[in-house]
Amino acid sequence: MFKVILCDRVAEEGIELLKDNPEIKLEIMDTVSKSDLLNFVEDADAMITRSATTIDKNFLSKAKKLKVIGRAGVGVDNIDIEEASRRGIIVMNVPAGNTLAAVELTMTHILCALRSLPNACCELKHNHIWNRKKWIGMELSEKTLGIIGFGRIGSRVATRCMSFGAKIVTYDPYIKKEKATSLGCRIVDTLDELLAISDIITIHTPKTEETYNMITSKQIEKMKDGVILINCARGGLYNENDLYDALKNGKIKSLSIDVFDNEPVKNHKIFELENVFVTPHIGGSTRESQIRVGVQVAQQVMDALKGRDYANAVNLPFVRGEIPDHLQPFFGLAEQIGSFIVQVANGSIQRVQIEGRGEISEFIESLRVFSLVGLLKPVLGEDVNYVNAPYLTKERGIVVEKEKEKKPLYFKNFVQLSVWTDKENLSVGGTVFEENRARIVTIDGFSMEIEPSGIIIVIKNYDKPGVIGQIGTILGENNINIADFRLARKRGGKEALALVKIDIPAPPSVVDKLSQISGILYIKQIKI
Repeated sequence: MFKVILCDRVAEEGIELLKDNPEIKLEIMDTVSKSDLLNFVEDADAMITRSATTIDKNFLSKAKKLKVIGRAGVGVDNIDIEEASRRGIIVMNVPAGNTLAAVELTMTHILCALRSLPNACCELKHNHIWNRKKWIGMELSEKTLGIIGFGRIGSRVATRCMSFGAKIVTYDPYIKKEKATSLGCRIVDTLDELLAISDIITIHTPKTEETYNMITSKQIEKMKDGVILINCARGGLYNENDLYDALKNGKIKSLSIDVFDNEPVKNHKIFELENVFVTPHIGGSTRESQIRVGVQVAQQVMDALKGRDYANAVNLPFVRGEIPDHLQPFFGLAEQIGSFIVQVANGSIQRVQIEGRGEISEFIESLRVFSLVGLLKPVLGEDVNYVNAPYLTKERGIVVEKEKEKKPLYFKNFVQLSVWTDKENLSVGGTVFEENRARIVTIDGFSMEIEPSGIIIVIKNYDKPGVIGQIGTILGENNINIADFRLARKRGGKEALALVKIDIPAPPSVVDKLSQISGILYIKQIKI
């Protein structure tokens, strides 16, 4: 039974999904004060939150059993990711659940700013004044729209505004230029260039140290006179004090925003200005998006607790959709090799080297993490995961090195893990053949092919007649069936290596009997 705390309300469809799972004990605490909430988190396995709950270092220190944090939305700036990672807690968001809602709200803000729709509505409804001349607006057609950040939302805003006849220019140093040009948009190399040519500017970046206060008086001075600014992304990207001054002196014609530096905000000096249009952070607030987000975050949390999947985890080594399908099996292989080598190597590991050759070398960092999980799990158990493995390795003083080589050696793609202990060094390499058949293909200079899974007896012996026969005899006498038997010899060498896969574990007495065979140098039973 897993205890899941719902810190902030999500759609009922998501709540029902959790309630219907017999392995989940759901506690709904969205009405509990955030200070009192700390009294209930000690034995929680997972939490689901929105932006209203701050999960900082103090919060995490109280949640001693916490494994998963599900953020029902895109932003995770209310969660201390580094501290969660250090504690081995997986943080997951729902990045695409409210994409369409955010895009459509941005469009709404752009059109409101161009036509002053809220003011015209208010004057007619509440002041009963019919004044058509006062509310002459501007058209989006033929305007240059500058989009800062060209990700999921920014790119979709672009296509919609292009249908209105707008010309799109974008600045995003983290995307390939082809993404913008393929849509018919112009991409510039500097923010200053975008600022100088845009009639309207909308921002769609995360809130980071780099983007906080990205637009201040210094950037506003470089804009066209009468520019229109939009922000439906994150508060603090625009400096609000500098916006106020520029709105007062007319440099900025109008401002339309959904987010603020400090939320919730009920009174702000920019609210006094007629050329400012505001909404209370409702970018994702559509019925459809709330259902998507609630259901997705509930399913993701349940999958993560069961170890089935870690969709949209922000502190895992890779996002699955970013890796070509034919390369994804290499990460599982890297973990299996790590598990194999740590069980076979003699002595305590001092240094580790991960090598990737071929296309897979481009994902060496992810290979590193999976390898380390494989190395640590047989030693530390289930407390090891893809989040805390690098931290645990560092705590143990193990030096980790990475090597990448695009030029293949013998295989199109190849992964090798080498370890140096206080007694020896050992290298194990593998590849993935067609139909996703992951195989270890080299062990300390011995060439062989074996599937790295199940129970394996690893035997090194002097290369002389009779050894294999005796191994088979002893296992047979103890009713232990051999599932696979692989043998390798080094050319010109005197030693051989055997990997014997068996259906059930051999008792210690059988392993001891095998070790007494004449010529046996080394024997270990491992499980992957």
